[in-house]
Amino acid sequence: VTAAKVLAEAVITEGKYAQAFPEFGPERRGAPVRAFNRISSSFFRGFYGVTTPSLIMVLDEGLLKTIDVTKGLVAGGTIIINTPSPRAVLEVEGAEIFGVNASLIARECTGRAIPNTPMLGALARVKPLVKLQTLSEVVAHSLGFAMTEERIKANIDALHRGYEEVRKI
Repeated sequence: VTAAKVLAEAVITEGKYAQAFPEFGPERRGAPVRAFNRISSSFFRGFYGVTTPSLIMVLDEGLLKTIDVTKGLVAGGTIIINTPSPRAVLEVEGAEIFGVNASLIARECTGRAIPNTPMLGALARVKPLVKLQTLSEVVAHSLGFAMTEERIKANIDALHRGYEEVRKI
């Protein structure tokens, strides 16, 4: 949810249009949550769920065994997976699949295995919907209210490592 909000803010900062919205069920804390972005270079009014995504980011590889994360993916779509291994963790005909060990990057940079910022970095490399510099500025701004300068720098380092370390599977 936080990554979706940061992405939307970065896209808007660059003069495009974006929405970010989560989808929660009746689950308890820690259950899978879906978050969506709608991004366009022109104004839109759609306030409805995304049913045919062109890009899917999977922040927890364990979800691949429990739910169909590729549901509705458009032909030729892109999937970015937080995975510790570049092996084929998922096969989807016609899709481009990328992997990055975002949890490890986050742990090494911030001390916590929260993959949001490395995954956003990977996204900026795989699908340049927004510039890495803009994401860095938005991460610094959005985290600046709750974190120390050291923590902010650690998250920006994680963002940049995600950008550098993402690989096509």
